[in-house]
Amino acid sequence: MGKKVLVFIESKEGKLRNVSFEALTTANRLADGGEVNAALFGPGATELVQEVSKYGPNKAYVLEDEALTTYTTDAYTQALCQLIEEVQAEVILMGHTAIGKDVAPRVAGKLGAGLVSDCTGAEVEDGAIVFTRPIYAGKAFQKKVFNQGKVFATLRPNNFEVIENPGQAEVLPFQPVIKDLRTIVKEIVRKATTGVDLSEAKIIVSGGRGVKSKDGFKPLQELAEVLGGAVGASRGACDAEFCDYSLQIGQTGKVVTPDLYIACGISGAIQHLAGMSNSKVIVAINKDPEAPIFQVADYGIVGDLFEVVPLLTEEFNKVLVTV
Repeated sequence: MGKKVLVFIESKEGKLRNVSFEALTTANRLADGGEVNAALFGPGATELVQEVSKYGPNKAYVLEDEALTTYTTDAYTQALCQLIEEVQAEVILMGHTAIGKDVAPRVAGKLGAGLVSDCTGAEVEDGAIVFTRPIYAGKAFQKKVFNQGKVFATLRPNNFEVIENPGQAEVLPFQPVIKDLRTIVKEIVRKATTGVDLSEAKIIVSGGRGVKSKDGFKPLQELAEVLGGAVGASRGACDAEFCDYSLQIGQTGKVVTPDLYIACGISGAIQHLAGMSNSKVIVAINKDPEAPIFQVADYGIVGDLFEVVPLLTEEFNKVLVTV
């Protein structure tokens, strides 16, 4: 018998996040012939339904309450709890993002449901849903099996395939009762950032203490721009104030799984490896041939990053322009 799955669709500045498409594709598989529902929050959400419909939801619930314009824990928790009860969803999926990591445990706790966070796999086996997630900083994986009851799962970006399944989702407006808000966002002041979202980037060029200074990140930014990727950093580089902590990758930073990860001047401390060791292809550039990063790298370049990175940028420029 199929299941009712609800997918929380996340958008950023009016643009849908790729992990939501991954969640919809996963939902189609986990529903096992059941019903897939999409939840879109905030004013203007109706305009995003057409794009969401490309990935096969049967219904799209649109919550355009003004209180949902900007994410706040109280408002989103109340709205999501009410919607889950309305849909009678058995499986609730969302991205393992800043919002997902905040709202999923709160709603799961209120509803007395189970939660599996940071999933890298999800399948149906013998009628039960089996989630796979990394433990011990990615050194091992555990499987969580759910036979009954509600279950929440947050999915790690870039770990699930995206398959289009075009259709026309039934649009259903839903008006939650939102009250007693303890927090109201008056204004969001963003740091000036450009380029690809780090958590969903397919290519990441990352720098460590070896970049030596803020200016040392410029060659990395140029390479990332040529490749259409994002720039990341180790905690060491952030602690040294070479870059902002929003770029930090590792156990206490972002966990990423890009197709290509280029580590420049990063020694490879275990805390950093925990955030990027599951990347599909890892290239390490370091002057020290004994650096631990080479133990996990698919390709290693022993050399000065300030000589190697500009050469890579130049060569990629030639290749990509030719293509």
